[in-house]
Amino acid sequence: MRFLFAEAMIDPSYWLPLAKAVEEAGYDGMTIPDSLCYPEESDSKYPYSHDGKREFLEDKPFLDPFTQIAAMGAVTTTLKFVTFVLKLPIRHPVIAAKQASSVAVLTNGRLELGVGTSPWPDDYRITDVPWKGRGRRMNECIDVLRGLWAGGYYQHDGEVYQIESVKICPTPPPIPLLIGGHSGPALKRAARVGDGWLHGGGDTRELARMVNRLHELREEYGRQDVPFDVCIISPEAYTLEGVARLEEMGVTSVVVGFRNAYAMAQDTESLQHKIDMLNTYAERIIHKLRA
Repeated sequence: MRFLFAEAMIDPSYWLPLAKAVEEAGYDGMTIPDSLCYPEESDSKYPYSHDGKREFLEDKPFLDPFTQIAAMGAVTTTLKFVTFVLKLPIRHPVIAAKQASSVAVLTNGRLELGVGTSPWPDDYRITDVPWKGRGRRMNECIDVLRGLWAGGYYQHDGEVYQIESVKICPTPPPIPLLIGGHSGPALKRAARVGDGWLHGGGDTRELARMVNRLHELREEYGRQDVPFDVCIISPEAYTLEGVARLEEMGVTSVVVGFRNAYAMAQDTESLQHKIDMLNTYAERIIHKLRA
């Protein structure tokens, strides 16, 4: 079982010391959030909170994930960084491929690119990208990323993107692509082309159903023997017995955090409090499982 530490919307000056503390505590990695902007007017709903409200995001600090990971990678040596999740279809895939490649090179292969379509039409409207057809756009983005990361020249002639024969340099070390989302198409995409799946939280009663469905789909696509990371958020991850149950279910990574990121108020926890909390979990769970 891998253990990933999650934080979001905190004082930006905390990120580098937090990364060092997370690595020293024995976690395998950190999740890194992505949010471009906050529209003044919107009727969009957030699918992973109990009330669907989005106002908890207003005036909360988000850094560009590629810039943030590069900085944290410079002060750590083994910690992996998982974008959770990068809103891929609202970015041009050649630019995203170059950014991810650069970060993977600078961190010696410690980037894992978690990607999703974004649940909010606002993101598409603001970036002048069609909301309709976002699934096809997502699929082509993945093809372009992998094509460019493979090295050599790559040409793409799709419904959405037409990219002449190009290559990027340097070619990155392998970058796992983890697919986020709870919908049927998202699960199919993860099973068909992903190196893993990212669970976004929410109703834990649905978790077992989604994990079982993933296993079924991977067999249908003939990928049951290909390494695949099942990365989830669950209250079960906070006890030794719960971690064991998740392993039996087929989970390979758990994401743990120690405050309610959906709270409306600004985060007022001190850096030391955050470090104390992550260390307590590591001593109570991670170290005992690996003793």
